[in-house]
Amino acid sequence: MAAFHHKIVFFLISSTLTHMVSSGIFKKRDFTKWPKPPCKMYQPPEPYYDVVCPDVIAPVCASNGRTFQNECFFCVEQWEFDFYIEFEKYGKCD
Repeated sequence: MAAFHHKIVFFLISSTLTHMVSSGIFKKRDFTKWPKPPCKMYQPPEPYYDVVCPDVIAPVCASNGRTFQNECFFCVEQWEFDFYIEFEKYGKCD
């Protein structure tokens, strides 16, 4: 009876690992196909209003080579500098 349980556990673990490998968990993500950040969502309602960005780490690379903590910080920077910087990609800059 114990051997039967070991076979079930072995089957469940091996099928889970097979699914993980075949579903692309270990594949490198192509961030170039992701949409650009929705910067209108982060624009303040008034010109002198301070925007409070969430403390979430989701790096965004800008055209100036600077990596921002997340898209909110990128959008606020872009809004403050009149769109002189542009979205490059999600992830850290190279």
